[in-house]
Amino acid sequence: MLLRRLNPRIKVHLVAPNGVSGISKRLLETIDAEFVTEDELYASDIVLLVDTNTIQQLGDCKERVQRAKTPIIVVDHHARHPETSTIASLMFVDEKCSSACEVIFELYRALRVRLDRRIAQALLIGIAYDSGHFTIATMRTFEIVANLLRLGASLEDALSILTFPMNDSERIARLKAAQRIEFRRIGAWVIATTKISSHQASAARALVALGAHVAVAAGDKDSELRMSMRSNRQFNKGTGIHLGKDLARPLGEAFLGMGGGHESAAGVNGSGPVENALAKFLEILHCLIPPIG
Repeated sequence: MLLRRLNPRIKVHLVAPNGVSGISKRLLETIDAEFVTEDELYASDIVLLVDTNTIQQLGDCKERVQRAKTPIIVVDHHARHPETSTIASLMFVDEKCSSACEVIFELYRALRVRLDRRIAQALLIGIAYDSGHFTIATMRTFEIVANLLRLGASLEDALSILTFPMNDSERIARLKAAQRIEFRRIGAWVIATTKISSHQASAARALVALGAHVAVAAGDKDSELRMSMRSNRQFNKGTGIHLGKDLARPLGEAFLGMGGGHESAAGVNGSGPVENALAKFLEILHCLIPPIG
């Protein structure tokens, strides 16, 4: 919408290389937008990667985007990944933001483009989702939220879109993750690991909710290694460890893929045995965390 406000003649196509999530489908109903096939991506004059920390997240589109001769613009809030930086012609990245939607809001403000109520609502939903219902929000986040509310966005409507019953697949994955949990203490911290073939992010969040300071859920699907890491604020503040930079990135490199993310939430895609990946995760943590005493 911002691009169309700047140039009404421009054609903008939304592409989701790995498919549209359930939450995204509900959001699309709110903003009256739709996603198109990947063919439109390859025919575009400019490609924007939004909330995309590593090109590994592009799935089957990754190699085509890497080889593309068209300019690539990145709009993101994760720690910059070196490989993403090498292919980008322009980057709007602010690691201090808890969501990509905050970066987009700042672009609207910098370009002096007024947001209507519908776009304000969409940005509010994105901020609420990416910040974990504001659990990692900053003062700046709330200042932006206040602006969106003044423009007519509804916090109640945003949270209702993000709240819906967990499906059986995710529920069973969480229970299996808990059943297969292994935990140990490194320094003053309790670390939980588990193997699960799907819903790794949800499983890792569940293990932190159970009491782990740090949790990693790993599995493979179609010969691709997937890892998701979560930590609580106590761990991040107590150690200064950034999951995206200090763990996910080196793990991605070690397992021929990519990794990145936030201070307390990160992911890895690569290839190799799950057991080796979990062992490497613990090895890196041992190096990062000083022993007690």
